[in-house]
Amino acid sequence: MSGAAQDIAVIGAGMHPWGKWGRSFVEYGTVAARAALADAGLGWTDIQSVVGADTVRGGYPGYVAGATFARALGWQGARVTSVYAACASGAQAINAARAQILAGMAEVVLVVGADAAPKGFFAPAGGDRPDDPDWQRFRVLGATNPAYFGLYARRRMALHGDTLDDFAQVKVKNAAAGALNPYARFRKAVTVEEVAASAVVADPLRLLDICATSDGAAALVLCSMAYARVHGVKDPVRIRAVSTVTPTYPNTVLDLPDIATDSAVAVDPSPNSFRASIARAAYEEAGVGPEDLSLAEVYDLSTALELEWYEDLGLCGAGEGAKLVREGATALGGRVPVNVSGGLASFGEAVPAQAIAQVCELTRQLRGTAGERQIEGARTGITANQGLFGHGSSVIAVR
Repeated sequence: MSGAAQDIAVIGAGMHPWGKWGRSFVEYGTVAARAALADAGLGWTDIQSVVGADTVRGGYPGYVAGATFARALGWQGARVTSVYAACASGAQAINAARAQILAGMAEVVLVVGADAAPKGFFAPAGGDRPDDPDWQRFRVLGATNPAYFGLYARRRMALHGDTLDDFAQVKVKNAAAGALNPYARFRKAVTVEEVAASAVVADPLRLLDICATSDGAAALVLCSMAYARVHGVKDPVRIRAVSTVTPTYPNTVLDLPDIATDSAVAVDPSPNSFRASIARAAYEEAGVGPEDLSLAEVYDLSTALELEWYEDLGLCGAGEGAKLVREGATALGGRVPVNVSGGLASFGEAVPAQAIAQVCELTRQLRGTAGERQIEGARTGITANQGLFGHGSSVIAVR
C-alpha cells in the first residue's frame, strides 16, 4: 500500500511542557496522555492499544513504558507495546501503532513518550559492554555527544564554507519561534552576538549552538479513518508515511555513536547519506516531494546539524543550507519554515518524546491551531529525526 490507502488519522495531540522538573517520567507521560485524550474527545477506556516509547534512564519502569503508562492511567485491559530506538523511539512507537491500526488489530491507539533526563551530557548505562559502540566511544575516545556535533560543524566549515555566524543564525531563528511556544523550555529570543558570547563547549560550537537535555512528554491518539469518521472527525490530520530505515553499506561518514566508518575500497558508497535516505523513503511512501512541504520539524541537536537536514530533506542542494537560513527561507513566513516549534534548541532532548512532539507540532500546524506560530495554509509537513545505532525516523503528515 502507498499514499492515501494507508492513511491513519491523528485525532488527539498532547504534551507536558519541557524543562527540568525533577519528577518521574511517568508523571510527565500521564499528563501528556490525558491532554491527548481530551483533545480527541475520548475517555481512557475508549483506547484499545497503548504504545509506549521507552526511557532507559528512569529505572526499571522505563523498560516497560507501554505498561507503565497503562498502569498509571488505570488498568483497563488495552493491548500494550513498548518500543526503544534511542532518539527514534517516538517514530517507532507511531509506526507500531500505525501497523496495528492498518492490520485491524486496533481501531484507536494511544502513543506516549516521556523522559526525565540527567543533568549535563547523556552518558552510557553502567556496566562493561565492549560490543556496544555507545559504550566504546565513551571509554575509548571520551567522546560526548557535543564532541560529535563539533566534528559535524567542522566538516561543514571545511566542505561548504559555513561560518560561526551561519550556525548562530539557526539558533536565533529557532529561539524566536520557541519564544511563541508555551511547551518550550527556553522561551527567550537571542541574538547572534549572544550566541557568539556563550561559552565554547565543543569547538567551534558554543553553548547556545547545542541543545540541552530536558524532561518532557508528548502523546498522540491515532485511529483508523473509519473510526475518525464515526466519531465526527471528517477532515483529520493524517499520517501518510513513517520511515524507519537503516544505513546502507558502506557508511562512509562518521556518525554517532561510531568511532570509525566502513571501508569503501571494495564497494562504492551510496550516492545518498543515511540521513538523506530516511527522508527519501518517507517521500516515496507518501507520494510527495520536498516541493510539496509546508513545513519541517528536524532534529537540531546542534545548529550545524539543522543546516545538514535542509540538504538531507532536499530543501536545497549540498552545501546550500546556510544560504537558506541567511535568506530567511526556513524562518516563520519563509518559503519552507523549519522548526517552527522552536526545535530542540528551545526544548532540549527528552529522548523518547521528541519524535512524537514533532508530530504534535505538525498536527497543530495542519489543523491551523498553532497560534502565533501558525503557517498560513499548511497542508503537508515532515519530521526528521535519527536514533543511535542506525535508527531512521521520519513522519509525513497531510491535511
